[in-house]
Amino acid sequence: MAEKNLKQTPLFDYYVEKGLKLTDFGGWALPIQFTKIQEEHDAVRQTVGIFEASHMGEILIKGSNVLEWFNQIITNDTQRISLNDAQYTAIVNENGYTLDDLIYYYVAENTLFVTPNAGNKDKILAWLNEHNSDNTVEIVDQSAEYGLIAVQGPNSEKVLKEIVAPEVLELNNFQMFSQQTIAGVDSVRISKTGYTGELGYELYIPWSETTEVWETLLNVGESYGLKECGLGARDTLRLEAGMALYGNDLSEEITPIEGGIAFAVDLNKENFIGKEALETVKNDPNRYMSRGFELTGKGIARQGYKVYETEESTKVIGEVTSGTKSPTFKKAIGFAQIRKPFAKINDRIFVEIRNKRVPAKII
Repeated sequence: MAEKNLKQTPLFDYYVEKGLKLTDFGGWALPIQFTKIQEEHDAVRQTVGIFEASHMGEILIKGSNVLEWFNQIITNDTQRISLNDAQYTAIVNENGYTLDDLIYYYVAENTLFVTPNAGNKDKILAWLNEHNSDNTVEIVDQSAEYGLIAVQGPNSEKVLKEIVAPEVLELNNFQMFSQQTIAGVDSVRISKTGYTGELGYELYIPWSETTEVWETLLNVGESYGLKECGLGARDTLRLEAGMALYGNDLSEEITPIEGGIAFAVDLNKENFIGKEALETVKNDPNRYMSRGFELTGKGIARQGYKVYETEESTKVIGEVTSGTKSPTFKKAIGFAQIRKPFAKINDRIFVEIRNKRVPAKII
């Protein structure tokens, strides 16, 4: 079984018992779907779905100056968050290119809980340690200690109401409560965050208890239309919601300003790694911009497809970074990196699909 050679999440045995086809996602064995992507996608949009994301990294950073230290590492501003708050940010290198986009949480006094993408965890951990040579902070990799379940959709609050303390549901968006109990499982971190564009929560659960919580959610969620969801629906949901995916829309060749997350870059704060390079990018009139588009002709745009200004033009003005057929809107949509002079909203562009120029509109 090929997936046996991949890293296994807490639900691996559960997936095997169900006979699910598993795929390599950043070195981890995860299911693309449980039933049909359309059904799982619709459940999140209309009722509620659950995803396993235990492959994500978790890093605890502690120290009396942790906010000031971390502020020099990230593009956003730690001074903007309060205790229990979360913040979306990027970490870039000296040239401004994106090492990762991530969410971190201010979970306790002098303590941050950082959640890098799975494929970037080791890289980010090494980067943090490299910039902590004087041991200003304590950095602990807790990735092997937590499983992660996302509960997403309009009915997510109703499902959690069955198994969590009432005060948990008082969380504001982008907040986390630590040391919670869910269905008898202690030491759970719960955040009001997600990757679908819907009301949702993410549950950081002790690794060995993840399957128990998953099965509890299935039981209590049945009457609310809950469905298990895989990587396929996760991708269509995030793309409809306009959320970037590292490795597609962001990478070590794309800056956060070019990758559509300039809102997470604060160039007004004091110096941070990559600031000077990002200022140069922002002021470049010919820089790339991340733009959403929808095809007005037939086809589906995929990552790497070239973008042209006209049907006859030989000049490439951009490249598709993500693309799919939207299950909600029944049309082909995507993200593309497009040169700024050609990136106006409602402009017509052409995507080359199988040697044919297909018209699209920037949206």
